[in-house]
Amino acid sequence: MLEAIFSHPDFWKYVSIPIVAALVAWATNWVAVQMTFYPIEFFGVRPFFGWQGIIPSKAEKMAGILVDQTLSKIGSIEEFFQQMEPEKIAAHLTRSIQENIEDYTDEVMTERNAVLWENLPLMVRRRIYSRARKIVPDIMDSLVEDIGQNVESLVDLKYMVQAQMRNDKELMVKMFREVGEPEFRFVTNSGLYFGFLFGLIQLPIFIFFPFGWILPVGGLIIGAITNWLALNIIFRPVRPIPVGPYRVQGLFLKRQKDVAENFARLTTEEVVTLKNIMQQVIYGPRADRTKALIKRHLRPLLEGGVVRTAAQLTVGPSGYADLKKSVEEKALDLAVFPFEDPDFNRERGAIVERIMCERMQDLSAQEFQDLLRPAFQEDEWILITVGAVLSMGAGFLQLFVIFGS
Repeated sequence: MLEAIFSHPDFWKYVSIPIVAALVAWATNWVAVQMTFYPIEFFGVRPFFGWQGIIPSKAEKMAGILVDQTLSKIGSIEEFFQQMEPEKIAAHLTRSIQENIEDYTDEVMTERNAVLWENLPLMVRRRIYSRARKIVPDIMDSLVEDIGQNVESLVDLKYMVQAQMRNDKELMVKMFREVGEPEFRFVTNSGLYFGFLFGLIQLPIFIFFPFGWILPVGGLIIGAITNWLALNIIFRPVRPIPVGPYRVQGLFLKRQKDVAENFARLTTEEVVTLKNIMQQVIYGPRADRTKALIKRHLRPLLEGGVVRTAAQLTVGPSGYADLKKSVEEKALDLAVFPFEDPDFNRERGAIVERIMCERMQDLSAQEFQDLLRPAFQEDEWILITVGAVLSMGAGFLQLFVIFGS
């Protein structure tokens, strides 16, 4: 019987069915995963044909899901800011401004009236520098404290994250790739196992029912099922199920500790950073509230006797109001510049990273899935569809090339 089987003229053609199914399932899964991420920008001719990676094409929408389902449930923007230790933020601001107080003052005053300012007695200018240097620490302390207490009304976290992802789609791709790298690798490699298994099932069907449509239709079914199985094995079952000496659980959920660490690190390094928060405070859609807040805190400096008198000598009473406006505008830039320091940002972010990581690790399996699954789940059907269509195409190719029909 074995001799008859091996000597059959179509033996190797039939053997190729599960092997080709395995290779095609692996290849189509790989293509589907790559199409999830790339290209970053749309490639093709709109609206006729072309493609953009699923994640970059919906970066803004996914960022909104990320905030609604994840960040907002781990902590508030006010809590994140408070964990960054506002007193140290104020001290950092104070040091930066005090080191350059003379340059800042000269720049503002020279813009208004360079001749009169340069001809002002040096002793008077030094008193202005001294007065500003002395009062800056109190201003910064009260300003940062005020920002911390009102940061929820000054920063729209969802807008901040969505704007960042809209302008930097590669960042969203980076977050998904690094957080879910083992899972995406599993989706690709599982095509070999599942494809071969379903190819073995397809083999006797094709032998007993040698209709041409069996291969492409079988490819369609295999492509869809292998991707569907791979995605479900990632997230199902939610809670560990004992099976003999083993505990079966969704691959992503089994990695809760590692996922929490990676997610917290990337979020605090790239997204919810002190620099980004302050950028939103100063230049975001609610910047008018910040300007009013800064104006209130600068009042003791600008209306102090020495500064006020010197300013009126330099620009005159009528120009004093314009000068105050110039100082307020300059203060906005000064409030952002110190946070360009990467070391200080990293130091503040490390505190939030630790807290965020601990909270994610302490979640139940169901809560953990509810935090991150929606962002993945949004377009799972596309992965399944792409795998099915590509596998069907490979079925047609196998039919014509190998079986010659």
